[in-house]
Amino acid sequence: MKILRTDIYKFSIPMHPFTIATATMHYAQNIFIRIHTESGYYGVGECSAFPSIVGETQATCFAMACDFAKIWKGKDASRMEDRMGELDLFTAFNSTIKSAFDMALYDLAAKAAGKPLYRFLGGQKREIETDLTIGIGAPEEMARQAVAYKNKGVRIIKIKLGKDGATDVQRVRLIREAVGPSLVLRIDANQGWDFDTAVLALQQMGPLDIEFCEQPMRYWDDDRLTELKRRSPVKIMADESIFDHHDARRLLEAGSCDYVNIKFSKSGGIRESILIADYCQQKQVPCMLGGMLESRCALTAFVHFAMAHPNIIFYDMDTCMLGHLCDPVTGGVKYRGFFLDLPETPGIGADVQDDFLDTLEHIQI
Repeated sequence: MKILRTDIYKFSIPMHPFTIATATMHYAQNIFIRIHTESGYYGVGECSAFPSIVGETQATCFAMACDFAKIWKGKDASRMEDRMGELDLFTAFNSTIKSAFDMALYDLAAKAAGKPLYRFLGGQKREIETDLTIGIGAPEEMARQAVAYKNKGVRIIKIKLGKDGATDVQRVRLIREAVGPSLVLRIDANQGWDFDTAVLALQQMGPLDIEFCEQPMRYWDDDRLTELKRRSPVKIMADESIFDHHDARRLLEAGSCDYVNIKFSKSGGIRESILIADYCQQKQVPCMLGGMLESRCALTAFVHFAMAHPNIIFYDMDTCMLGHLCDPVTGGVKYRGFFLDLPETPGIGADVQDDFLDTLEHIQI
C-alpha cells in the first residue's frame, strides 16, 4: 500500500468550557488526517492535543504532522513497525501527533483485511458502558450536576478534583449525598495534590465508597505513590505517570498503583497501547481506556481497542459528550444511552464530513 499523499487538518471543535485541575478548555484542539494510498482507499487518524498533560498543542501537532507526512510519502503503509519506527527515530516524544498517524495505519490495515478494527486486533464485541465526567466547579453546583446526570440515566460518574483538598472532599461528599449509594463514583485529581493533601483527602473520602482515584499527585512524586497507595482506602489508578509500557513496568514493579489508564495521546497510539495492556494483563492489573477531547472518530477507535483487550474493564468514553457544540463525524460508534455500539464497517468505520473539513485550515503533502 504505497502512500500517495496525506491530508492534515486543524480539527477544531468548539465546546462549553470544561475545567480540570491543570486547565480550562474552550475548544477541542484536535488534528485529523487522511493517508491516501494507491490501493484506492485511505486511512483516518485523529488526536487531541492537551498541552497541560502531554505538552503538545494543535500548532505543534500540525507542524510535526507535515514532517511525518513527508517522511512517509511514497512508502508502504502496510509496514507499520517500519513506519512508526521512522517517526520515533525522527523525534522523541510527540506521542499525541504520533497517535494520529498510528491510528491511520491501523485503519488502512483493517480495511485491507476487510475487517472491523476490533476483529483485526483479535477482539470480539462486548458491552461497554461509559462514565460521564463532572468538571471542577463549586461543590453545590457539582452536586446539582450529578443529580442531573443520574436523572439522565448515568450510572457511573467521574468527578474532577485537584484544586484544594478540603474543598475536594466537600465536593465528593455533597455528590454522594445527592445521588445516593447506588451510583458508581470515581475521582480524578489530574496531579493536583501533593502527598500530604492526597493522604488526607483520600482517607476522608474512604467512607464515601469511591471506586478509584486517578493520578492524585504529579508524576515526579511517583517515588511516593507506593506509600500513598498503602495509606489510601481508595484504590489508585495511574494516568499521567504512565505514557508507555516502560512506565507501566516501573510503576507496577514498585507496587505503586492498582489500575492503569491507557490513552492513545499519551502512548503514541495503538501499537504502544497494546504493549501497555498486555503487560498489565500479565501482572493482573486491570486497565481503563480514556481519551482527551477527541471526536467520535477517534472515540470509535478507542472502542475497537477496548473490545480487543479483556483486561480493560473501566471505560472513560465520554470524550465527545463533554460539551462539544457540533458533531461532524460520519459513521462510527453510536451512544445508546451511555452504552456504545460499534458498526461492522471495515477499518475504524468513522470519517469526518467533507463540508466541515473544507472550513478548516489544512494542507496536503
